[in-house]
Amino acid sequence: MCQPQGFIHPDFPTHICSLKKSLYGLCQAPRSWFSRLTEQLTAYGFVGSKSDNSLYIMHSAKFQLLILIYVDDIIVTGSHFEEITKLITYLGRAFPVKDLGPLSYFLGVETLQEGGNLILTQRKSVIDLLRKANLDKVKPCSTPMSTSCKLSKYEGVDFDDPHLYRSTVGALHYLGFTRPDIAFAVHKVSKFMHQPKDVHWQAVKRILRYLKHTVNYGLHLTSQASHTLQAFSDADWAGDNDDKWSVRAYCIFHGDNLISWSCKQQQTVARSSTESEYKSLANTAAELQWLQSLLKELQMPLQCCPTLWCDNIGATYLSSNPVFHARTKHIEIDFHFVRDKFLQQNLQVSFLSTSDQLADLLTKPLAAARFNTLRSNLHVQELPIRLRGHIKSGSADHVTAQEEYSAASKPQAKSLKSGFTDHVTDQDEYSAATKSQAKSQFAEKT
Repeated sequence: MCQPQGFIHPDFPTHICSLKKSLYGLCQAPRSWFSRLTEQLTAYGFVGSKSDNSLYIMHSAKFQLLILIYVDDIIVTGSHFEEITKLITYLGRAFPVKDLGPLSYFLGVETLQEGGNLILTQRKSVIDLLRKANLDKVKPCSTPMSTSCKLSKYEGVDFDDPHLYRSTVGALHYLGFTRPDIAFAVHKVSKFMHQPKDVHWQAVKRILRYLKHTVNYGLHLTSQASHTLQAFSDADWAGDNDDKWSVRAYCIFHGDNLISWSCKQQQTVARSSTESEYKSLANTAAELQWLQSLLKELQMPLQCCPTLWCDNIGATYLSSNPVFHARTKHIEIDFHFVRDKFLQQNLQVSFLSTSDQLADLLTKPLAAARFNTLRSNLHVQELPIRLRGHIKSGSADHVTAQEEYSAASKPQAKSLKSGFTDHVTDQDEYSAATKSQAKSQFAEKT
């Protein structure tokens, strides 16, 4: 490293310092921390996941332990409470560890338990974002985007506060971790970050008004014994008004639980709706392959091969029958990945009607009735009144008072139905400044 200002050696001003130990705030610090933590976990018997670098797994004949790491915030879960306690004690000998108890809040995501169900919500982040944009008292609306909204980079006048636009849209991206119902609307307004217009800001305000209307909504997950994967793939052909690129989307269910979803723009112009749907199928198949690898590492084998649902009959036939070569030879070879999976019987591609297509919510703006139906089918639902509690914003003088937890629900929030008990540990080894920097970089990437 360079000699610090004010401490430059008078005889050797051009020399540099040899770094013997990682310091807080340096670019090497996160890597050094992760390497040190990995050494401790490996010595205890954990194995790093090949599907997710932040996941560590320990299997035994009597128990299973899982550790999920984000910088110095850690979730520990397992099938045996005493083994979790032993692990935390072991980590405490190497690092200053703070046991925060049963999982309730992690990286801005609040976890609530209702019987055997787990609910993920970001109510506090919604309240803070509304106050930041001075929209906490606006009139709510029932959908995040109007069906008549056609955004373009060539219409409107420049917005007078681009920084507010970019920071607000970035925060909306983070809210998308538990709110697939806003994924498409956030995708649309994210395309104008470089030069936002006033009409684009109006679209952002519409999303915020919808979030005010659904502040108490969250993603509901249920405990179950079913180990099946079902995916819904959809595409909106030439949905972009400026470059005619298509929008692809998918949502994947493990049993009855929504565990993965995506809404992105395809990077090439599709010549037909069948082509755009087929490309979306290929991307969904790749995500299914990754999830299968992850479940295999967790020793949760699937009961049958995954099912991929598509509402385009041409794309369904193309995935299993190569007779359309004359019409599809311009499609890139890697998109035929889905056909190989089907022929190897690792994937089943089936047709369903558009009215049953759940991914329709992620490709286009919908009317309120249709939107509410699909949102409910994705298990984004309102919290029970007894679980709403208080929502505290970042400002101490603003508290949205709601009904407290009932006494009967408190004991249920300490353990999961599956028998896994969750704990959060906080490692003080990493500085707060470095942690904040890492989280901001993560938000920019997402």
